[in-house]
Amino acid sequence: MKALFAAAAASLALLSAAAPAQADGWLKAKDKRIVDETGRPVLLRGMGLGGWMLQEGYMLRLGELGRGQEHVIRAETAKLVGVEREAAIHQAWLDNHTTKADIDAMAAMGFNSVRLPMHYGLLTLAADQEPVAGQDTWKEDGFKRIDDLLAWTKANGMYLILDLHAAPGGQGADLPIADRDPSKPSLWQSPENRRKVVALWRKLAARYKDEPAIGAYDLLNEPNWDFDGPGGDYGCKDEKQTALWDYYKALTAAVREIDKRHMIILEGNCWGNNYKGLPAVWDDNLALSFHKYWNANDEASIATVLKLREETGLPLWLGESGENSNAWFRDAIALVERHEIGWAFWPLKKIGFNQPLEVTPNPGYAKLVDYWTRKGPQPTADEAYAALMTLASRDVRFENTLQHPDVVDAMIRQPHDDTTRPFKDHRIGAKGAAFAAVDYDLGALGQAYADKDTANYHVSTGGQRTLWNNGRTYRNDGVDIAREADASPYVEDFIAGEWLKYTVVVERAGTYALTASARAAGEGGKLSATVDGGASDGPVPVPTGAAWAEVQLGKTALLAGRNVMVLRSDGGPVLVKTVRLAPR
Repeated sequence: MKALFAAAAASLALLSAAAPAQADGWLKAKDKRIVDETGRPVLLRGMGLGGWMLQEGYMLRLGELGRGQEHVIRAETAKLVGVEREAAIHQAWLDNHTTKADIDAMAAMGFNSVRLPMHYGLLTLAADQEPVAGQDTWKEDGFKRIDDLLAWTKANGMYLILDLHAAPGGQGADLPIADRDPSKPSLWQSPENRRKVVALWRKLAARYKDEPAIGAYDLLNEPNWDFDGPGGDYGCKDEKQTALWDYYKALTAAVREIDKRHMIILEGNCWGNNYKGLPAVWDDNLALSFHKYWNANDEASIATVLKLREETGLPLWLGESGENSNAWFRDAIALVERHEIGWAFWPLKKIGFNQPLEVTPNPGYAKLVDYWTRKGPQPTADEAYAALMTLASRDVRFENTLQHPDVVDAMIRQPHDDTTRPFKDHRIGAKGAAFAAVDYDLGALGQAYADKDTANYHVSTGGQRTLWNNGRTYRNDGVDIAREADASPYVEDFIAGEWLKYTVVVERAGTYALTASARAAGEGGKLSATVDGGASDGPVPVPTGAAWAEVQLGKTALLAGRNVMVLRSDGGPVLVKTVRLAPR
């Protein structure tokens, strides 16, 4: 396996050397690849701005509120605080969720592209709200927001990909992802909704036809509709899908009436993955997007789309993936980049721990969520307004989010680099020092840590969704992390065979006593430690109980400068808070 990744890294180094580090000219589909104007391959590495222009309930911990559609969330908010204050909250959300600071940070992290999920409602009225039937009212504020984002991405040399995420009426039976109201006609049930999408893409094409920093037009996110008749399982069982392909041809033609240069991205049915019935290629600048979630990261998982690339000659783009562990991210990206496929993971930020930026909501918002999910009392209108406005104007802003360097490292570096790097600077001075057990090194599974449960593969296994970090906090590896009442994190459920690696920098060579603040969750808990590959003093029993105990793990010789320490669990579940090295 190591040799395989080494070979892949060498191959990708050549590809990366040929690809521009920054957006530099028009992207184009050519010979099964996405290339720049000179014909050099471009490997897109990006994030989707999910939750900004289209809210999904799960990102706000509101998946239980109806089906989590944005219009439901907004309606329930208006019931609590009134229509005017709800509008102010939504305006603040749009103003603060994504700013130039977020895009600057993305570029610094190593991403070269941004996928923008757009809600049509920010750009035009719904068909049944138009003052004159069949005519389109355009909302300049929404287009101005795209202009601003484009200016931010251009300032960072990044490509911006426009994605119609919520189409008029909704493009599938999965309601939240398109803010669909099932009491109204869907996109596919309404000729007027379909006409409005055509008009919208014409409008976007006219506005951005001369902007090479717009990487592509992603026409329609994740169709999931039974085109061939009932029982198609969100379109996953459809074979012909004639209506979908005919509509894509119509959309392409509408764009090409105005814009001859931008690459157009198509997404198959079944959340972007069913391309059955795809007719002969009808445009010379098309790319195909597939989405990948919760399945195995092996060749078989992408065999269908690789075959599609060979048959059509069109390039592939992993337009959406994520919502998993660092181990899964690393393996998925290594897999697709090995086949010269770029990607946009999902999302950049949300309430939750497994993406680059984490939104930490104020306490009042947690009480509001409890009310909406029938777990707590109703707040007053003023309490609800304060909580939601604080979330929208302060909590979501970049400077107030938690940054997760482990997630970024798993996406950008680890797919091509098996080495480990310090997560934090552990300096051991003349008097010794202690550091948190959760601050083990950055790196891949088997290199920086070992854990029994490391990712969610329920789509491949057909089983239940599985957690990798049971506490769902602090870091996104397989290591289980919980928090004390004061919010300080610690390693939990540390079981036999699992280990953590730490890089420590020692001021003075000498003999040091190694201790861990730990406690066992039951009988049989044991710990051991090694330094620089040396021998261990043997597993040491860890006391049970509610209080942390100082467990003596032995004495070890440390060299001046860099040393590597490995902490192991040798028995039943152990909890570890801190590790200390003290000179003897």
